[in-house]
Amino acid sequence: MIRNVAREIAMHLCFELSFTDLTADELLEQRLSSPHFENMAPEYEVYGELPGPSQKAYICKLVKGIAAHGYELDQYIEKYAKGWRFERIPLVAGAIMRLAMYEILYMPEIPNGAAINEAVEIAKKYESPDVVRFINGILGSFVRTETEDAPPAKGLPSDAPEQEAQDQ
Repeated sequence: MIRNVAREIAMHLCFELSFTDLTADELLEQRLSSPHFENMAPEYEVYGELPGPSQKAYICKLVKGIAAHGYELDQYIEKYAKGWRFERIPLVAGAIMRLAMYEILYMPEIPNGAAINEAVEIAKKYESPDVVRFINGILGSFVRTETEDAPPAKGLPSDAPEQEAQDQ
């Protein structure tokens, strides 16, 4: 299993954290099991094989970190989603942005541009093009404002959140 697949599985689990009463540890124990992967594999290709030790550690670090820093991450999302109330942001989009922001803030070994690009690629699988642009714009603004390392110039337009807010 490669890291982008592990990242997508972590996004699924972070999405699930949005509406479950389980703790991050309980969710990880239940969802990183053979029966769960066998059950999910027909619907989602990323569940085709169990994560190895390093991928499992990566998934656990992301899910536990996002659970621990959820409020902070949500505040950043709300700050950069100009004109949007956090409650209006789709749960999958929120999970994708939390994941990328966590990597940017707490995993310096992952380049900011890679975190954004991977988030955009995951978003393309689950969201409409408008929401993908919205996610890209928020993450780009977040990196430009909150970090010293700006993302690479390629990608989608960075003014998407403002445009999307105007369209709503």
